Amino acid sequence: MLREPLEAGRITISRAAQQADFPAACQLIAAMNPCPCGWHGDPSGRCRCSPDVAARYLRKLSGPLVDRIDIQIDLPALSPAELATRVTAPGEPSAAVAARVAQARALQLNRQGKTNHMLSGRETDDLCRPTNEGERLLREAGERFGWSARAYYRVLKVARTIADLAGDPLPTAAQIAEAIRYRRALTAL
Repeated sequence: MLREPLEAGRITISRAAQQADFPAACQLIAAMNPCPCGWHGDPSGRCRCSPDVAARYLRKLSGPLVDRIDIQIDLPALSPAELATRVTAPGEPSAAVAARVAQARALQLNRQGKTNHMLSGRETDDLCRPTNEGERLLREAGERFGWSARAYYRVLKVARTIADLAGDPLPTAAQIAEAIRYRRALTAL
């Protein structure tokens, strides 16, 4: 049910001999545990799930749905000491991040009339082409991980967005690598 609005920004409802289309543009933000107990992969060894149970748990998400999730990040549990350190560690102020996001969004709207996420395959080819080294890295990753065309283009659009946030004219190999890392979380467990 989520695939259609995530892909097309519309949903079609069919009843009897009638059909109706509705706008359904959405942004999916989701979280899940890596296994039923929530501790799979944790160095503490608290997980009591077998590898088969953890794999079966992850398979509850269909491949086509996972393919449509642009950014997938694994967030391991932090120890109390790490939490205390992070509270005092300086970071980029929220206002500065918001300004960079607004600037990148304005750049995208000026360049192509829409955000990178909304680009078609052809537009992505034209507007998101990376540097030669970045293109080589992207091609190798796609072959190594067996990406679908959808996954390939999603990584490329994320890399274009990372480049926009940095003010770079083309996605670099480092930005492609970052986008690839965001793609691997659900398949790496």
